Amino acid sequence: MTSLYDHAGGDEALHRLEEIFYAKALADPVLREVFSHRVPSHVDHLTWFTAESFGGPDRFTRELGFEYIIGVHRGLHITDEQRERFVRAYLEALDEAGLPDDEPFRTAVREHVEFGAHVAQRNSRAETDEELHPLREVPHWTW
Repeated sequence: MTSLYDHAGGDEALHRLEEIFYAKALADPVLREVFSHRVPSHVDHLTWFTAESFGGPDRFTRELGFEYIIGVHRGLHITDEQRERFVRAYLEALDEAGLPDDEPFRTAVREHVEFGAHVAQRNSRAETDEELHPLREVPHWTW
């Protein structure tokens, strides 16, 4: 079966998706509290993470490692409203980026983003390492 990565259109499509999503996050009044300024490497890092999660190259793990993403979220204290806005903006970006709109793909992406947003929220609130979500590697998402 084709990977989500290939079905999405590979790096080019995922980079387009992450660029659109990131612009939405920076412009959103609720998400702006978490995405306070443009970080030049952010879109590439988001692309690497999504690509690896969807069955593409393992650049995120090789170049950054999962501890990096834990560190990025720690101390952000992501609210429920921010988590929900993140998911909604990401799903809107799928359409704007022209990614496939078939139900199996959209369901897999929605579940991936919702799961990731919960992990990020938990890690953003963790005061100790024991309070972190137990996930310690890029999740491999499939259909």
